[in-house]
Amino acid sequence: MSYQVIARKYRPQRFADVVGQEHVTQTLANAIAQKRIAHAYLFCGPRGTGKTTIARIFAKCLNCTGGPKVDFDDRDPRVQEITEGRALDVLEIDGASNNGVEQVRELRETCKYAPANSQFKIYIIDEVHMLSTAAFNALLKTLEEPPAHVKFMFATTDPEKVLPTILSRCQRFDLRRIPGALITKHLAEIAVKEKVAIDAAALHAIARGADGGMRDAESTLDQLISFCGDKIEETDVLSMFGLAAQNQILKLSHAVLAGEISVALTQLDELARGGKDLGRLLGDLLNHFRNLLIYQISKGDLNLLEASEAEVSALKEQSALANTDAFTRVLEVLADAELRLRDAASKKILLEVTLLRAIEARSAVSLDAVLKQLNQLRGQSSANMPTANPEKVTREGIENKIVSQPSPPSRPARDIQAAAAIASTPATSENLPVLWSRLVDAIGRVSPFTRGYLIDAHPVAFEKNVLTIGFDPEFADHLGLVDNARNHTLLATKLAELGHHNAMIKFVKAEAPAGWDRKPAAAPPVSAAPKNATTTVKPVEAIPAIEKKAAPTAFNKDDFKNDPLIKKALEIFKGTIVEVRA
Repeated sequence: MSYQVIARKYRPQRFADVVGQEHVTQTLANAIAQKRIAHAYLFCGPRGTGKTTIARIFAKCLNCTGGPKVDFDDRDPRVQEITEGRALDVLEIDGASNNGVEQVRELRETCKYAPANSQFKIYIIDEVHMLSTAAFNALLKTLEEPPAHVKFMFATTDPEKVLPTILSRCQRFDLRRIPGALITKHLAEIAVKEKVAIDAAALHAIARGADGGMRDAESTLDQLISFCGDKIEETDVLSMFGLAAQNQILKLSHAVLAGEISVALTQLDELARGGKDLGRLLGDLLNHFRNLLIYQISKGDLNLLEASEAEVSALKEQSALANTDAFTRVLEVLADAELRLRDAASKKILLEVTLLRAIEARSAVSLDAVLKQLNQLRGQSSANMPTANPEKVTREGIENKIVSQPSPPSRPARDIQAAAAIASTPATSENLPVLWSRLVDAIGRVSPFTRGYLIDAHPVAFEKNVLTIGFDPEFADHLGLVDNARNHTLLATKLAELGHHNAMIKFVKAEAPAGWDRKPAAAPPVSAAPKNATTTVKPVEAIPAIEKKAAPTAFNKDDFKNDPLIKKALEIFKGTIVEVRA
């Protein structure tokens, strides 16, 4: 007998032998047991996953002696005829070469005749999507209402090209790519039968190269036996497929996560010089980072992964080097490169740029995270500023704090005392100008631009925790410029720092009261220490910040550059100050 390739020699002969397609074989077996056999079936899926094989086994179940039944006898003459391809009642047709109306018309004429010696006349049409539209339309009526003894079985790798009118008349079964673990196990069994020694790493490499196709894996094993003899190692498989070794993929991914640019580029250069398929390398990297993401999200659940023991160990180690957002950004960079790789004039240069982008993406910070950090910094800054609760702060408490200091307070202390003094009493018409002066001064330290508009405004009222700010008719055009969400938030924040929490802002057009010259008012002096105090201190001086503010304060560039918030923002964005303008 002439030599048979492994793919044909070890082709499954019954449903139990089919690997990785239990959802299809179990359904067909149940249909036979329940005698619910349809007249047309469509098997879809990638190449080498068992579409035609399942159709042949199904034909054996239907036409075996005493059938239909799943547990047929392999020595049954009718079964052997189907296995050897000489059964008169099981016709296998190539859809690519018999795709015209004439061939379909001939099929319609022959299917009327009863089977020669079997129960059913079965037509297996491979690559049925190759039929022309006219041929499909010619088949419609026969396919929908065939004779009782006729069964149709279609196989295709591209179901999208099959007409919907054909799909609606068939029971569709989608075959999936076979997991690498099942391919590895099946190849190991074949290697034992063929008396070939092959290590586990080589089997895993074959499964990687087969990409879910069992026939491709078996053909590769057959070729490796011819090339290597009775002993096959991983290096032989890698050289045949142009694959990178698993440890090389892990080393490259570690360099990306660790930010080691020189190591990553050196590793890529070695792989390119070794003749490795760069497209396959990018696919392996993409798959590895996908595994890292799934491993981290699932908290180490290996049921969602197809990984060897060595890769599982690497996943545990590398998943701790970055968070989920970093893995997602790296995956986006690699996926984008995979789309552009086909049209790239130099694949190596594209991969080098991709690795650099992946390293940058690993350490990048999303805009949402930056805004969150800036809000936290603003909250910390507000928390450090002096605040006072009008219901809890009393003048006696302030005086006690002042008395406890043996020396005159410094300027920050005076600011704290003045703020507390203002906060200790409600904002009446008498102290509203003082509060307004403090507020304008605080706004000026943050936003001189906004302060320039507020200089032309005046406080109207501060009632029910709502500060009403008015503009004279001559400055009415300022309303549209200053009345926005940013300034509302800024003013409310500064009012909270001055002791008025949860305040709201309202801008109106109103004439300034008589005598209002837009000059800040002076803060009221704090009372002297009580008589029973153990030590004395000089009365608190008027707050320098509100003595005379008619002229705008000078803008100091050095103070701006040394501001903690500015420094923190530069650190987050990894930026530098190019120019500072007042």
